[in-house]
Amino acid sequence: MKKVMFVCKKNSCRSQMAEGFARRLGQGKISVTSSGLEASHVNQVAVRVMDEIGIDITSQTSKPLSDFKPQDYDIVISLCGCGVNLPEHWVMREVFEDWQLDDPDGQAIEVFRRVRDEVKERVAKLVESVN
Repeated sequence: MKKVMFVCKKNSCRSQMAEGFARRLGQGKISVTSSGLEASHVNQVAVRVMDEIGIDITSQTSKPLSDFKPQDYDIVISLCGCGVNLPEHWVMREVFEDWQLDDPDGQAIEVFRRVRDEVKERVAKLVESVN
């Protein structure tokens, strides 16, 4: 089973949604964690828009990337263009992608829904690509 790390600036919106989708779509195929360059909190609007489509992320927490070791992960996905700020060992994993999705934090709920749908599409493709 491949181990996936989704990382973002604050681990509050995009990476939390990605973790929720990956747990659902990648069940039995991948193991997933999310973190941030700094920890904050899980955005309640992100929780709400995920709940709208039947995915509960209320038990997820915001965690700093520094709590984890890069060698424990096969796939690292940056969701915010923060790949340039990641320590080199994180970028040198088997697969590294930088998705550069818009940050919905502080935006209207419609932006959260659009970003959620973009995250779902990308996570689905990622799960399909994993052998």
